[in-house]
Amino acid sequence: MKLGIIIHSSDAETTWNAFRLANLSLTEKDEVKIFLLAKGVEYENLSNEKFNIFKLAQDFVNNNGKILACGTCLKLRQKEGTELCPLSSLKDLYKLVEECDKVLTF
Repeated sequence: MKLGIIIHSSDAETTWNAFRLANLSLTEKDEVKIFLLAKGVEYENLSNEKFNIFKLAQDFVNNNGKILACGTCLKLRQKEGTELCPLSSLKDLYKLVEECDKVLTF
């Protein structure tokens, strides 16, 4: 299955659970892409002792998951793209929705 996950939340627990599901899906041999939208592009700053989102994101990328991030949303926050939050576009989000069998939002 091709799974698309859109994260638009800056809530640590919600984002943590989205990445947990994404990593589990990869172990089930699914193709998974995450698109960070709106407040979701802030996820790298949400990690804490209870919700280690940064480690989950690293595991996701290391296991061939793909992360995309809204470039406009990053620019609104005066942020640059990073390896774990790469600059993408709304066209990339459109392609994700078009190509995936299922799309979930968090």
